[in-house]
Amino acid sequence: MDAKPYDLVLFGATSFVGQITFRYLYETYGLGGDLKWAIAGRSETKLNEIKQQLGREAAQVPTLIANSNDESSLLALCQQTGLILTTVGPYALYGEALIKVCAEQGVDYCDLSGEVQWIAPMIEKYEAVAQASGARIVNCCGFDSVPSDLGVYFLQQQAQKQFKQPCTQIKLRIKSMRGGLSGGTIASMLNAAKTFTKQPEMRKVLGNPYALCQNRVTPDVRQVSVNSATYDEHYKVWLAPFIMAAINTRIVFRSNALLEGYYGEQFQYDEAMMTGKGAAGWFLAQGITAAIASFFMAGAITPTRWFMEKFFLPAPGEGPTEESQTNGFYDFRFLGTTADGKKLEVKVTGDRDPGYGSTAKIIAEASLCLINDIPKSAKPGGFWTPATAMGDALVKRLQANAGLTFDVL
Repeated sequence: MDAKPYDLVLFGATSFVGQITFRYLYETYGLGGDLKWAIAGRSETKLNEIKQQLGREAAQVPTLIANSNDESSLLALCQQTGLILTTVGPYALYGEALIKVCAEQGVDYCDLSGEVQWIAPMIEKYEAVAQASGARIVNCCGFDSVPSDLGVYFLQQQAQKQFKQPCTQIKLRIKSMRGGLSGGTIASMLNAAKTFTKQPEMRKVLGNPYALCQNRVTPDVRQVSVNSATYDEHYKVWLAPFIMAAINTRIVFRSNALLEGYYGEQFQYDEAMMTGKGAAGWFLAQGITAAIASFFMAGAITPTRWFMEKFFLPAPGEGPTEESQTNGFYDFRFLGTTADGKKLEVKVTGDRDPGYGSTAKIIAEASLCLINDIPKSAKPGGFWTPATAMGDALVKRLQANAGLTFDVL
């Protein structure tokens, strides 16, 4: 079989996160080196415009044309590359055809989806196809859900080294974070709210912590989620719900299932944001709880959803300035407890705003990790999580190249 022209194709390079990812790949890996890559989208004019923004030499980056709703163009794209990195969302609206073609053609795939209600049926429809073809499909390769998924994986690795056993309970607490969610992420959330209104049965999918486990090994234990202002006895602070917990926890539970219960048969996991001590912390936690509830209630109603999109929320393709991205950061704390009460705490940090700058670097390095560090012989086809597809190799890459840290406290 002849080698394909490209190792990687960035599909959706004109989206806001796509443009940041394009810049990262170009400035970090360049052209003419070991990595053979191209950008793709539906508009050649727009693709050329973003190349011009990076200077004259960027004009040499190969450009491919494909449309997310045109299977024949996606098939042609797959025939050119070994892996497609896609930023074209909301994936529930624009993602299925590409998943289908990659699964059929044996082409590896990474995306930024945070849409449980979409990922679950994609696994049902295409996992057997991907397993047969050798396609490694890895969803959620951005801020949701790599820091959560790899943070838990890293903590469990350390627990095995120190205690010779896993932590059966892990609590993620977001200590601090600066930077907003991307317009694409917000569009995905609004689409989810709309879907739940039209298809109430989908609420059961999102409400099921094991929705992505597909009848694999799952803990025989009830999961607790922080849905309102809650006091944390360990950190002595108030907590508020974390808006991404609904996807991150599902990915972590899928990782445990794919690892055949490596985190323990009674494994519990939850996520929440620290809001501070005393009355100020309580009031902030109450405010965040109300804001999240209001967002989803408004998003479920057509007139208010339109009003939010029109006047308040960033649209897909919009985002913060480069300075805002650089000034963003996040600090995650993971507290693990073993079955016999031993405790272990680790910290995961990122050096850019979560929704844009950090996400772009994470998905780029995840894609390169799958290409360069995880041979097909080591990881067969199927739907994987970041931790189960790449594990230690991705932790190493993210620390070396993407501005993340993983530390035992």
